Amino acid sequence: MKKQVRLAYDAAMAGRLSEVALKVGVSEATVSRVLNDKPGVAQGTRESILTALDVMGYERPTKLRGDRARLVGLVLPELINPIFPEFADVIGGALAQQRFTPVLCTRSAGGVTEQEYVDLLLDQRVSGVIFVGGQFSQRRADHSHYQRLADVGLPVVLINAAIEDMPFAQVACDDQMSAQQGLEHLRSLGHQAIGVLLGPEDHVPSEQKLLGAQSWAKRSGVQLADNRIIHAQYSIESGQAATTSLINAGASGVICASDMLALGAIRAARRAGLRVPEDFSVVGFDDSALMNSVDPALTTIRQPIEAMGRAAVELLVAAIEGETLPNQPLLFEPELVVRRSTATCTS
Repeated sequence: MKKQVRLAYDAAMAGRLSEVALKVGVSEATVSRVLNDKPGVAQGTRESILTALDVMGYERPTKLRGDRARLVGLVLPELINPIFPEFADVIGGALAQQRFTPVLCTRSAGGVTEQEYVDLLLDQRVSGVIFVGGQFSQRRADHSHYQRLADVGLPVVLINAAIEDMPFAQVACDDQMSAQQGLEHLRSLGHQAIGVLLGPEDHVPSEQKLLGAQSWAKRSGVQLADNRIIHAQYSIESGQAATTSLINAGASGVICASDMLALGAIRAARRAGLRVPEDFSVVGFDDSALMNSVDPALTTIRQPIEAMGRAAVELLVAAIEGETLPNQPLLFEPELVVRRSTATCTS
């Protein structure tokens, strides 16, 4: 019996050596030397083999578990909104340049929660975590898992505006400025009855956009009527329903807190018999993929995704290397991108 068990173990080990060697592009002998902690293997090759073990779900030998793997958790709220895959692409590429491998974690309704992903990432001994959006920006959400990350001292970077007192480095677009850019653009086209379509009320980026809108209105002398400020979920369907209410309230144009909301706004205008932009103007936010290809091409406020994603990786790597990160959010300036969904107000 002992002989059979030993033969089975040897066969499993040989299969593991072969798989890892093929993935990394080295010989099985080199993999064996690393697993047995033998000298004579370049440090870069050694790290690649250990990372391959982690990614393929194999346990490291006990003697090699002391250091964290060169894995970084990348936690996204969803992949339906194209802005999040764009962030993932930029961040994944920047991590690879730093010789880290991203572990992509995406939430979905009824699926794995953010808390459960944190458990998984801690079990994988990741070197750090980047959250793009998430519960840290929702006031009524559970935040206990962030405290767990802080308690173990794991480097974390948040992309998006966060609730107060989050003990992590933050990278965000200037939400107040983005709202002001959209409102100023519509006013320059003669719009006075402007709608403001935001995300949920407890969502900090939407809070910041509303503060920016209110500050702009006070400074410019344009009234933002209460019935033309609406909170909705981030979806095309919610955007459509909310914009129907804005049209009924007399709005001639709307600024939206996301491109998905803006696409819903265009659909609502058409269902109401209005032409975009001749009768109703729409401004989005994000400048996510294909917004220059929809009909009409969407005027939107562009987040500098490339710069924000790379900055987040630089901050995380600095934290992993022991540097102290700034407490203040690193804000990036948005850019108004004018296309064909906005026009001079004729009413």
